[in-house]
Amino acid sequence: MFHIPQAYTCQTYLPVFFGLIFFFFIPFQLRRFTLSSADQRHLRPPLLRRQFLHRTSFAGVYHSSFVDEEGITKACGCPLLPLKSHIKGPAPVSEQDRTDIVDEAITFFRANVFFTNFDIKSPADKLLIYLTFYINVALKRLEGCRTLAVGTKAIINLGLEDIPVPGETGFPFPGLFSLPPSQEEADLFRNYLKQVREETSGRLLSVAYRANGTPNKWWLAFAKRKFMNVVVL
Repeated sequence: MFHIPQAYTCQTYLPVFFGLIFFFFIPFQLRRFTLSSADQRHLRPPLLRRQFLHRTSFAGVYHSSFVDEEGITKACGCPLLPLKSHIKGPAPVSEQDRTDIVDEAITFFRANVFFTNFDIKSPADKLLIYLTFYINVALKRLEGCRTLAVGTKAIINLGLEDIPVPGETGFPFPGLFSLPPSQEEADLFRNYLKQVREETSGRLLSVAYRANGTPNKWWLAFAKRKFMNVVVL
């Protein structure tokens, strides 16, 4: 009969086996949960951007494609981007076959509305944030409007409300835009916001309601969301 030498019994190797596990496996697992210096910096973002910083292990927010600021007028740090609109206002007129910021806001809304923070890549992202919030507000007003006619009336009433600019009571994102240095710039920004809101409202109605005038539940269901945790009244 073959005898296992005492030097090679299980009792001899068990301490060695568990020692190898402790030496190699445990540190490897710990490294999985150790934040890198880059991650630690994300946990301590600059104060001015903290509210709008987004950090996720899954897909990020959708950003505006309007990163070229050449020749674009600004007000309160917001680019006054061209619009495919016949509504009177300070926005330059965009070609009808081109995508504008309203198209982006409506297209990205049902994805971006789920995020509580937003990593700003360009000044146009600031306008995208504002329009995403405005769409959230408009959908809240449409909630319960069972026909296109009733919904249109609700949107018209929304358009009659005062539009605050940075520094005024009721502006939803303090710190997102710079304060207007003059009343002239404040009025310019207010008029642009009025124009872009009216254009967004008209296009939103075309997706929130079907061709027969009935509500589109795949849009009105998002009225219950809170973009960036801002309460919609």
